[in-house]
Amino acid sequence: MKKVVLVMVMVCLVVGFGFANGTKEAAPASPSGEITLKWALWDIASTTYYEPLIKAYEATHPKVKIEMLDLGSADFMTMLQTQLSGGDSSIDVVTIKDIPGYNNLVKRNLLMNLNDKIKSENINLAQYGGTTDQISVDGKLYGIPFRSDFWLVYYNKDLFDKAKVAYPTNDMTFAQYDALARRMTSGVGADKVYGAHYHTWRSAVQLFGILDGKHTIVDGTYDFLKPYYQMVLNEQKDGIVQDYATLKTSSTHYSGVFYNNSVAMMNMGSWFIATLINQIDQGKTEVKNWGLVKYPHAEGVPAGTTLGTITSLGVSNASQKKDAAFDFVKFVTGGEGAQIIAKTGTIPAIKDDQVIKIIASMPGFPTDQASRDALQVVKTYLEMPLHEKAGEIEVVLNQVHDEIMTNNISIDAGLAKMNEQVQKILSK
Repeated sequence: MKKVVLVMVMVCLVVGFGFANGTKEAAPASPSGEITLKWALWDIASTTYYEPLIKAYEATHPKVKIEMLDLGSADFMTMLQTQLSGGDSSIDVVTIKDIPGYNNLVKRNLLMNLNDKIKSENINLAQYGGTTDQISVDGKLYGIPFRSDFWLVYYNKDLFDKAKVAYPTNDMTFAQYDALARRMTSGVGADKVYGAHYHTWRSAVQLFGILDGKHTIVDGTYDFLKPYYQMVLNEQKDGIVQDYATLKTSSTHYSGVFYNNSVAMMNMGSWFIATLINQIDQGKTEVKNWGLVKYPHAEGVPAGTTLGTITSLGVSNASQKKDAAFDFVKFVTGGEGAQIIAKTGTIPAIKDDQVIKIIASMPGFPTDQASRDALQVVKTYLEMPLHEKAGEIEVVLNQVHDEIMTNNISIDAGLAKMNEQVQKILSK
């Protein structure tokens, strides 16, 4: 009896010592062999693709259950980092909302290096349009994109028909885009039609400059932006586009100017497709006939080169079910997951022929071949690349963009200011 008691005491001491030193036993297997994976995400109620993805995966993996953990959208990456930094091993699958947040998670070793899994599972990274190269850290990938919105040109067919001008094409240089915008500008006052429209985000102008692949927005030198600012400010001066300061002070939303037939062309993200279709269906816009074409490009740059943002999935380093978690990540970020996402009207990261067919078959999507072809991208550059000081740099770029577009500073002086202030940030 004394021996039994002694053994029990020793076991308790060993277990207690283990927990005191931060070690944890592996999660016990369910008697039925089931595995529950916890997926950290945001906005369950308003996101249409979570449930279909989970339902489809569980249908082919009956012993796996996916449990959603909604951390809210406003401070999602901060909340996620806090939980993972605290050693929370209950989170298995991690949704990565933005590039600065991704960088922070990688720096703190909170995400699993996926390279070995990608290799063993023969995952073709080329299908993500070059975005995975842009989020690799020292050759290692910690997330795989499953959503990827990208920039296109929306245009109003009725306005082009009325002006008897041929529609824009899927292969326009910036010079051709500018010329077409000028040709489509007409009228005055309430009857004024603007040839193009730029929303007040800096990305609507600055990121034209990175499409040639020679520069990024975090380089620290910004002289390459000069011709694009010149083009847009000249359009503004000549009344081809609406005044930036007026748009800013009135908080005018880009959708409003397109809805009321006052804009012939507008560069905007693919997220606007489903919204526009919905508004037309509900009779909340004057626009009836519209189309899409690929983003304009610099001379020598392939048509279909564009800008984008990505949402990725990763595996928590603290997860005790990494293999199962990666299998779910592989499903969501793969071809089958992409088709499920596309059926909800959302643009997935993979845009193969089947995905494009699904999106183009949505009720209300333009029926012309050019609009369908516009969905095919050649290369997508991230709006904000992976950089540890991206947040600080963006503050400067936003501020100086405002000053240039409101003519409070000249283009040359503004670019010099960007160079000086960003280089100070980079040298810290």
